Amino acid sequence: MNEDLQYLKLLSIFHYVVGGLAVLFSFIPIIYVVIGMLAVCIPGTFEGEGEAMPAFIGWIFIIIGAVLIVLGWAFSACIIIAGRSLAKQVHYMFCIVMAAIECIFMPFGTVLGVFTIVVLTRPSVKEMFERNAVSTSPVA
Repeated sequence: MNEDLQYLKLLSIFHYVVGGLAVLFSFIPIIYVVIGMLAVCIPGTFEGEGEAMPAFIGWIFIIIGAVLIVLGWAFSACIIIAGRSLAKQVHYMFCIVMAAIECIFMPFGTVLGVFTIVVLTRPSVKEMFERNAVSTSPVA
C-alpha cells in the first residue's frame, strides 16, 4: 500500500512536468498565426511571380494556428488535472483515459501513459481509488 502511494506520488509529479512540456509545445503553432498575420496585414509579403496571396488564406492560417494552440492548452490542462487526481486518488476512469491519450505525446507522454496504466490496473490501487470515491461522495 505504501509502495502504491509512492508510485502515485511520482506519477503525479511526472504528470505536472509533462503537462508543462505540453504547454511549451503547444506554442509551436504560433508560427502559423504569425504567417497568417503577415499575409493579412502586409499584402504582397508572400508574393511570387503571379498574384499576391489572398487575405482569406492568411485568416485560415490564423484560425488553424489559434485552434491548435487552444487544443494544446486543453490537453495540457487535462494532463495536469490527471496528475492532481492521481495525487488525491480520485477520478479513476479519467486518469485511465488520460493515460491512454497521453501515449500520443511521444516520447514523454508515451512512457508516462504506459507506466500510469500499469500502476492504475493494480487491484490495490483501484481499491484505493474506490475507497476515496466513497469517502468523498456527498451523503444523501
